[in-house]
Amino acid sequence: MLKTFKSSFKQNITPVSSDQYVPKVELKEYLKINDTIYEVDSKAENGMTFSRLLNYKYSDTLKKMDPDHLVALVTEVIPNYSCLVFCPTKKNCENVAEMICKFLSKEYLKHREEEKHEVIKNLKDASSGNMCPILKRTIPFGIAYHHSGLTSDERKLLEEAYSAGVLCLFTCTSTLAAGVNLPARRVILRAPYVAKEFLKRNQYKQMIGRAGRAGIDSTGESILILQEKDKQQVLELISRPLENCYSHLVQEFTKGIQTLFLSLIGLKIATNLEDIYHFMSGTFFGVQQKILLKEKSLWEITLESLRYLTEKGLLQKDTIYKSEKEFQYSFHITKLGRASFKGTIDLAYCDILYRDLKKGLEGLVLESLLHLIYLTTPYDLASQCDPDWMIYFRQFSQLSPAEQNVAALLGVSENFIGKKASGQAIKKKVDKDIVNRLYLSFVLYALLKETNIWSVSEKFNMPRGYIQSLLTGAATFSSCVLHFCEELEEFWVYKALLVELTKKLTYCVKAELIPLMEVTGVLEGRAKQLYNAGYKSLTHLANADPEVLIRTIDHLSRRQAKQIVSSAKMLLHERAEALQEEADELLSRPSDLPGAAASAAEKARSHLPSAF
Repeated sequence: MLKTFKSSFKQNITPVSSDQYVPKVELKEYLKINDTIYEVDSKAENGMTFSRLLNYKYSDTLKKMDPDHLVALVTEVIPNYSCLVFCPTKKNCENVAEMICKFLSKEYLKHREEEKHEVIKNLKDASSGNMCPILKRTIPFGIAYHHSGLTSDERKLLEEAYSAGVLCLFTCTSTLAAGVNLPARRVILRAPYVAKEFLKRNQYKQMIGRAGRAGIDSTGESILILQEKDKQQVLELISRPLENCYSHLVQEFTKGIQTLFLSLIGLKIATNLEDIYHFMSGTFFGVQQKILLKEKSLWEITLESLRYLTEKGLLQKDTIYKSEKEFQYSFHITKLGRASFKGTIDLAYCDILYRDLKKGLEGLVLESLLHLIYLTTPYDLASQCDPDWMIYFRQFSQLSPAEQNVAALLGVSENFIGKKASGQAIKKKVDKDIVNRLYLSFVLYALLKETNIWSVSEKFNMPRGYIQSLLTGAATFSSCVLHFCEELEEFWVYKALLVELTKKLTYCVKAELIPLMEVTGVLEGRAKQLYNAGYKSLTHLANADPEVLIRTIDHLSRRQAKQIVSSAKMLLHERAEALQEEADELLSRPSDLPGAAASAAEKARSHLPSAF
């Protein structure tokens, strides 16, 4: 049997050398203009040759709804083979998925019908009974959209269904082309654009590379749909070489070269100017410096970056004299620099974070979580936010007096939000980033109170996937701020508060479920099952009988039950050890106790022999 397998395997691969084989998968590229399909041919005079005319009967209604003939193109391959349709925008993905389903025959509903019903059930279970109405309509036809508006659970379930062949068509944005391994027999590019920008060669190659993947298909094809006006640009696109890869180390200033220098000095890999410059010379940017640097030299950029970090209070410069005439500059990291380094804080925001935390100490509002949530809302997400002012005003008017006090401390008034909502002119200047950050804090605050992404998504008219990304970003940033505060003694008051907030943001469930979700393998659904069955603490789980758990909890295997009990015991043991260490430290005699040294010396002398 093994010999037969090896024989059949070798027939499907092309030999490269005597001991190496790579799969052979033919990828054919096509262009579609109106109802004519052309094959990309580098040998042809204009880069393409006529292939065929589309043979599909279109009604007048279908022509209006589907001018690009997508229905004709996808029905040539689905449901027996898979297909990806790349669309320029997220909304376009949803519209195209619905449009295709409207014109498919009822026969498509019968293909793997039970498995598609199971996908719908799993999506509902993962979202506490909620489900996108578009997916509810398209999945029975084996079709779904895929973009960043989906939650991670939805994406995972849809990708698994697509990989298993239960779903045969994804309408997706260009983000699916990078990183997600979802191959297809046919890839269709709805237009040569990503949003409003024309495709780059590497983007085009990344997308069509989903077609005909090794070990899955023996052939693959891509079809780029274009209008006559884009023809010349597309012909240039398919014939030009891939764009060169350049270092972005200096372009991404605070996230690039400055963060690199802070890490080098913080880790003591390089601390003097010569060593730092030598390190820079060996980077990808250093290798490309002659191409990338026109106005400044690598030495000047190194000096400039170190000067910036020093002026920002993250580094301190020392002058070390080797002799009367010879000296060198050395650098060491300051307390603020170490806090930024340990907390992995973007250096563009580290001084703003320090200022915000310092200001927070003057009037930290502890009656609600809103103030603390604001301090841990990521700065970069705030700069990208575009608030819905009517929703903002509605949420603002529902704040308690303590929560209104938070807004007042930040300099955001109800009057300002009201004027923005009604479109009135505003004379008083208010920091836009603070206003946007407070709006995102409202979203997070509502999420922690309701613990339901779907209801918050509806309340703020935001995609559920975006809200989940905001929650994940806030949980990560909260942990970063915690590490930042741990390095600065003046912020000790924040530590315990941030530990609890990070847990809440990480799990985003009712407070009573958090201890259970710290156990390996226990997610929200399982935590609810355990809590309802009477297992309300880590101690309960650590002392549980796996056999009783199996009988009590639905769909729990013996292996999972044993893992839960084992993990709970380990966590409990770790906490007991930590508490014991804390107790020992509290009871130990301080080494710097006044008179302790004299007492120890006297005690030592008393034990010496009498001759001494």
